[in-house]
Amino acid sequence: MLDSETKRRIDTARDILVGKVPDPKSQVEQITIALIYKFMNDMDKESLEMGGKRTFFTGEYEKYSWDKIFDPRLGGHEMLSLYADAITRMSQNTNLPELFRNIFKNAYLPYRDPETLKLFLKTINEFTYDHSESLGDAFEYLLSVLGSQGDAGQFRTPRHIIDFMVEIVSPQKNELILDPACGTAGFLISAYKYIMRENTSEKYRSQNGNGRGDLLTTDEKKKLLTNFKGYDISPDMVRISLVNMYLHGFVNPQIYEYDTLTSEDRWNEYADVILANPPFMTPKGGIKPHKKFSVQSKRSEVLFVDYIAEHLTPTGRAAVIVPEGIIFQSANAYKQLRRMLVENYLYAVVSLPAGVFQPYSGVKTSILLMDKELARKTDSILFIKIENDGFDLGAQRRPIDRNDLPDALQVIREYLGKVRNGKVDEFNADEKPCSALLVKKEKLAENGEYYLTGDRYRVVEKRKHRKWPMVKLGEVCEIETGSRQKGGAVEKGIYSIGGEQISEDGSIRFDKMKYITEEYFKEMKKGILHYGDVLMVKDGATTGKIGYWKYSDKAAVNEHVYIFRANKDIKNQFLFRILQSNQFKSLLQPYIKGIIGGVSLEIKNIQIPLPPPEVQQEIVAEIEGYRKLIDGCRQVIDAWKPDVEGYLEEELKTYLAEHPGKQEELAEGHRPEPVEGWPMVKLGEVCEINPDSVYPYDIFGETEIVYIDITSVENGTGKVSFENKISAKNAPSRAKRVIKENDILLSTVRPNLKAFALLKGLPKNSIASTGFAVLRSKESIIPEYLYTCIFSEATMKQMTIKMGKGAYPSINTNDVENLTIPLPPLEVQQRIVEKIESERRVIDSLREMVKAYEEKIKRVIDKVWGGVV
Repeated sequence: MLDSETKRRIDTARDILVGKVPDPKSQVEQITIALIYKFMNDMDKESLEMGGKRTFFTGEYEKYSWDKIFDPRLGGHEMLSLYADAITRMSQNTNLPELFRNIFKNAYLPYRDPETLKLFLKTINEFTYDHSESLGDAFEYLLSVLGSQGDAGQFRTPRHIIDFMVEIVSPQKNELILDPACGTAGFLISAYKYIMRENTSEKYRSQNGNGRGDLLTTDEKKKLLTNFKGYDISPDMVRISLVNMYLHGFVNPQIYEYDTLTSEDRWNEYADVILANPPFMTPKGGIKPHKKFSVQSKRSEVLFVDYIAEHLTPTGRAAVIVPEGIIFQSANAYKQLRRMLVENYLYAVVSLPAGVFQPYSGVKTSILLMDKELARKTDSILFIKIENDGFDLGAQRRPIDRNDLPDALQVIREYLGKVRNGKVDEFNADEKPCSALLVKKEKLAENGEYYLTGDRYRVVEKRKHRKWPMVKLGEVCEIETGSRQKGGAVEKGIYSIGGEQISEDGSIRFDKMKYITEEYFKEMKKGILHYGDVLMVKDGATTGKIGYWKYSDKAAVNEHVYIFRANKDIKNQFLFRILQSNQFKSLLQPYIKGIIGGVSLEIKNIQIPLPPPEVQQEIVAEIEGYRKLIDGCRQVIDAWKPDVEGYLEEELKTYLAEHPGKQEELAEGHRPEPVEGWPMVKLGEVCEINPDSVYPYDIFGETEIVYIDITSVENGTGKVSFENKISAKNAPSRAKRVIKENDILLSTVRPNLKAFALLKGLPKNSIASTGFAVLRSKESIIPEYLYTCIFSEATMKQMTIKMGKGAYPSINTNDVENLTIPLPPLEVQQRIVEKIESERRVIDSLREMVKAYEEKIKRVIDKVWGGVV
């Protein structure tokens, strides 16, 4: 496992570089080059100590040895010139093996600051060459900082997803394993570790799941190291992959700079196991592949999947991550590819949740599982749906206690066993977790589309279990598209509804309303709204959003909106609730075409449950009852804000009545000008700002800590989550604010979002991000009162004036210290706090009520879709 000291060194190296090299990938490259440079010197010194000679730094390259760079007689600029020249020329050093020359290929120093280089190389100097697992783990930790390479459509695959795919494919010691778009070689390393673990006796298995491979013979171990191969089009990724493989014990890793889609050089090379997460993005103008592909296309995702399928040996297996376009795009190339997969290669599809690649992308993906031998033994495809993968789906991807991956792995393994043993009839998908579903290949082929989304077939397959009959949407309502509204919007006239005018909850945004002229409205042939019409955004960023028109005013929809007009068999509001449901959204997904969406009229074939009219009315009435309660609660919640100014004014009158003669004293203490009221003070006078700031490793050691960053605080409510628990040694560099009970956290980045919190019930061993200013109250002010003042409109106005501009406005510590607030005596502060807290408790109870009734609405709709006889 990664030891804390090695992790600290890597973090330090990155922190040193970040000011000069902000791009994470460039940081990784610079650390990679420096580490290999240092390790070559270590190996030369080891050779000398054993009576041998230098291998790498000899002849004209002797002047570049690591020791020469650290010669104390060299000035800063001389050191920089020597190092920059060395890494540039090292790829030409014939004393280096080809592996090392490839690592230094195109290497250069992207900055010219001697002090930065000196600090950076001093940190690298703390590393020593070692083939141990810990150094390989350290490099994988370094690679974890890599984010999205968006231009190429590349996203780093999460480690637990890689390991899940490897577990399914189960590579063996004698098999050739390939990743044709290897990136940092994560799949290859995981497959290697899996084989080593599976060939390790129980007594040698380590707690972190690694294995020594003691059950392998010496010859088998040597052969194993030659069984892994990777291609990548990017020389930077090739360099990183080479180092990653080398540090995991591969002396001569087979990683090649190779364009898998346009080059024919390796077309005739096949693999027993292929694991990949190929690039999703196709460059402008498309790929220009050679003619050997079975499916002719210019789309990179189509070509990669075709390549993987065609390059499996007769008993070959594959697991590949694909974007949703592969699953249900209707272009000919996609349909041709799906047909080829279903008929010859595919045995299962695993649907992943949309947030798996956060924070880099919210793209929805699936895993295609192929087995050429198995595909011939079954007439069905297994569909698995992952709702939770052990992490939340937000940008931070925090661990949660819900994880479907182990169940999914068990279901797939059981299915594989039944198929291989000719007992597939014994596999009952209805009894399995993860929404397991078996669909006949002939069913997939019915309309020639070969859609690979389980939800499309789920309702059809389980229709016999439904309480209500299932009907096609087009049988119960008329679907009409809006019309293009020429001439643009006018200031007043007839309501014109587009996606912008429809809220997420289905209500109409009159505050964002646009208008068309009466004359144009009279000329319209379609898109005119009637009372009770249901609306759907048909394309663009909010495709699929549902609205409801409950007005008798004249109105129309534009070309981006569909109108669903219910017939006598279905109630308007029931149709609205059904179309708003998560179940319908899932069924709608395959009908969304193109990059920016676009729902075709084929949606009329989607089937929905249809209870009798009287049952529909009961359902609508129940939901509307809940909805009215929710709306009432939200009106109160939205309208409420702590009236600090009002309470201060009220308390001032009381105070002056109780303390005659105090008015002049108050006026003298009032700043910035002496007017009637409480004294105004700067925050820096009544509290300590950021009193302590250290790296958590320094005070917590190996202990688990609670790390509070901006995402831990709910905007506008002050609620704090203490669930983000990490080990101190794994804490990010921003985790430096030491915090205590009753401290106040004030977000200095985008403070207009009000990510402010008063820390109550703070767990032991907690630390906060430097994205907060920590305010610790002095004796003259009550923490609760200070917190209330921070939230006030008057303080927010001051912060708004001081904020920088741009996407992430901020304020600095000096700004915080100079914010002014009114300071009444402590007893007055206490009374104000008690009044506000009394109101806050009422508001919190209303928020809980909203959540409870929204859940009730969801359960009502779920029963309609999922009730069984």
